[in-house]
Amino acid sequence: MWWRVTIISLAYLLLGAHFLRFDQHIMAIIAIGLPLLMFIKHSFVRTLLKLGLLISVVFVWAVTTFNFIDMRIALEQPWLRLAIIMASVIIFTVFAAFSTNGLNQKLRR
Repeated sequence: MWWRVTIISLAYLLLGAHFLRFDQHIMAIIAIGLPLLMFIKHSFVRTLLKLGLLISVVFVWAVTTFNFIDMRIALEQPWLRLAIIMASVIIFTVFAAFSTNGLNQKLRR
């Protein structure tokens, strides 16, 4: 159970750091504050956390990856390492999104 909380929190902290890099302070505060919702034991919260992570994959990480790789290619700089790093971030965020499935389940004996 603790590893789910850790992975989800790290994914949202990474998203918050991304927003801070581009001076989007309100979005960073929202992203950093969303893991605090895990203290609420409701299925809606689990769905909200999952949707937040999946939406960030599509609208933040995929767009950023495309833009950065396009910029690197235009400047004739190497871009393969960037693509591998961003693919790892996307995979980690998707894994964190699917880690929300077992958040509210009680351990069985």
